[in-house]
Amino acid sequence: MTSWLRKYGNPVLLFLLLAANITSGSSHSGESVCSSPPVSSCSECLRRGPQCAWCFQEGFLEGAEVGVRCDLAVTLARRGCGLEFIEHPEVMVEVKPTTSSTQVSPGEITLTLRPGAEASVIVAVQQLERYPVDLYYLVDVSASMQENLDQLKKVGVALSQRMREHSSDLRLGFGSFVDKPVSPYINVHPSKINNPCSDYEVKCLPAHGFHHVLSMTSNMSEFTRVIKRQRISGNMDTPEGGLDAMLQATVCQGEVGWRGEAKRLLLLMTDQPSHLALDSRLAGIVTPHDGLCHLENNVYRKSSTMDHPSLGLLAEKLLENHIYSLFAVEQLQYQWYEELVRLLPGSNLLFQAPNLIDLVVDAYKRLLSVVQVSVSVEDRAFSRFLVSVSPLCPEGSVSHDNRSCSNVQPNQTVYFNITIGLPSCPDDYDDDDDVVQVFIRPVGYNESVVVKVRSRCRCHCCHDLTTHQSTCGEDTPDTDHNNQELNTHTHTPELDLEHAHTHRHTHSPERLRQCGAEGSGVDCSGRGVCACERCVCDRNSLGTVYGTYCQMDDYSCPYQHGLLCGGRGMCVSSECVCEEGWTGESCGCPVSTATCLLNNGLLCSGRGRCVCGKCVCDDHQHSGAFCERCPTCHSSCQSHWRCIDCHLSHGLSQRKAGHCNQTCTPLVGYVNGVTGEVWRQCVYMKDNCHYRFYTELVSGNTQLHINTQPECESRGRYMGTFLSVCVLTFLPGLVMLAVLALLLQGRSLPQGGTTDPQYNPTGKSNVPTTNEKTTSYRRDCPPDPDRPMEMHITIPKMPLGEPCQ
Repeated sequence: MTSWLRKYGNPVLLFLLLAANITSGSSHSGESVCSSPPVSSCSECLRRGPQCAWCFQEGFLEGAEVGVRCDLAVTLARRGCGLEFIEHPEVMVEVKPTTSSTQVSPGEITLTLRPGAEASVIVAVQQLERYPVDLYYLVDVSASMQENLDQLKKVGVALSQRMREHSSDLRLGFGSFVDKPVSPYINVHPSKINNPCSDYEVKCLPAHGFHHVLSMTSNMSEFTRVIKRQRISGNMDTPEGGLDAMLQATVCQGEVGWRGEAKRLLLLMTDQPSHLALDSRLAGIVTPHDGLCHLENNVYRKSSTMDHPSLGLLAEKLLENHIYSLFAVEQLQYQWYEELVRLLPGSNLLFQAPNLIDLVVDAYKRLLSVVQVSVSVEDRAFSRFLVSVSPLCPEGSVSHDNRSCSNVQPNQTVYFNITIGLPSCPDDYDDDDDVVQVFIRPVGYNESVVVKVRSRCRCHCCHDLTTHQSTCGEDTPDTDHNNQELNTHTHTPELDLEHAHTHRHTHSPERLRQCGAEGSGVDCSGRGVCACERCVCDRNSLGTVYGTYCQMDDYSCPYQHGLLCGGRGMCVSSECVCEEGWTGESCGCPVSTATCLLNNGLLCSGRGRCVCGKCVCDDHQHSGAFCERCPTCHSSCQSHWRCIDCHLSHGLSQRKAGHCNQTCTPLVGYVNGVTGEVWRQCVYMKDNCHYRFYTELVSGNTQLHINTQPECESRGRYMGTFLSVCVLTFLPGLVMLAVLALLLQGRSLPQGGTTDPQYNPTGKSNVPTTNEKTTSYRRDCPPDPDRPMEMHITIPKMPLGEPCQ
């Protein structure tokens, strides 16, 4: 599938692949699931699984139990239920096209699921090359951070210069924090509240939960001046209120000055761990954090009355506001924060070191190379749906933990396959109009995809107007439903069962909003505000946003080589208007076909089409820039034999060559020898003669050259060759056998070279009839040592031919 996406997917324009997957078993298993145990209503039948259907036809299987109405759709039709009376809702997918998004597509999807079904959608996320960047410094100004604060005063301008290598528009902001200004976190003695450092005769800032000092600015001189004016403060316990301050810096969008089109980085610098949720109970604070902004005159006013935020709440707010978080900590606290960043998507951990500039730049590049999505379901329906994510990473990148792709290069697109399933419906659920929103948020991107999921847990079939009973097998709870006009369809035998599902339940048209397009629940497309029943579109540094609902702009067009419309056109209403001579979605295709013409004037050698300035061959056998190559075409010698035979039958005469025009498709010429090294040689045999011919491509056409000098062989020559081969094959064998016989004969002779006198080499008539052999035995230890004893035994041999006794 990845290769398909790479081949056909457009990484800039809206790309969406939707696949509805309904799990269903075999016919036998489906029947047992649908009908056993018996059901008593249509809604109960639908909840048995996506393969189950309900027949609400009156008189269906007269006298049978109600439960027989629930079965496989094909089984119900086979038993006589009309296709128009079968309630078998399908998974429905509706896509709202989005033309304004350049990085995340599509913008909105609507799913209709029934119990046991699931649907898959693919969301495309593109990585651009350069972004505007907002970097907010959130610094711990407790007394132990004096040295780090002095270092920060020196790096402001230098960091700005380094970051400009990766961003054309950098803005910096600054905020400080210590801890909650209540006991036991600070010393509440009157002399210590306003100056925690009074014992050391040093003027310090009062302890504070969060103080927003400088909003986002591109004025580096102003940033440096504000940093140099900062003073340290103090508190009592070791942990600080860093997470509390992070939440305020995240959600206070207007005060901090976060830009919607910028990459947002929040850098927290501290040398101590942070307080977590429920820590505030030591100070008697039990009110959970509400996740809202509580800045008054740039000071966090709820610090002493509201608990520290939980990690889940902080992670949710970072995702909602598209913020990457960086933690620059001392080495002693590295392990504590290493466990923390695993729970915060889009987070990274740095050492506080003299090379802080390099660390921030490297972290920014690393964050941009990782594309990750987070999928969240509304809390009220969290347990009702199953969601799985599978990334389809581009070439060169690596997938991690089934949620992200790392090492993604600029202008590459990452695709995420999001599968949403509805295992079952609650027993008390009876509201098919209820819509649950599933949010797909690429981490750190200011765009997201909203999937609206509607559950089909209830039947929408017709009701009997006379008895006020539902033919679905349920009582009609609403009299308005009883007055619906019956809407049935005439049964057509040829009707395909898959298209026979009826949807009779309709809703009143949604009231059109003055500032929202039909079917949209967002005012002004989320890129403006509704004032006096009209949309006032936001200003954007990337371009102009316009339209009745702020649905159009002049920068959401395809990019090519990092340039809008390839630098060869203008973006009008989210579409490229190309300059003269260029066409295509990103103005990357020349109109002229000059680059596809050969010297002979043929377009793609007459075997292809000129698409976007390049030849696309009609036949896969042809290749090359002009479809001029065809290795399998002119290398086949056998395909030309009929042509060669025709010319041979006419004596290789130029005068009679025209008789073979119908047999020979290529051009034919006669030669007396090999005159070209580029030709392919072939051989045709006829009448014991070898006729050589050669093929080559001339201006994209095959040219044959027949050699008029054949190589012929006589039969006598063949016989001589055969005899020579036989002699050369058998003669060495005979010689080897003779040598082997001599060697074996030499081995059989006795030592000394003498022969048996009774052996007659002539082998005529002197064959001995008997033979004797004397064997001597000597005893080494006789009874008398002085007289050795010897014994001689003569053993006669049996005459030849005598049988054994």
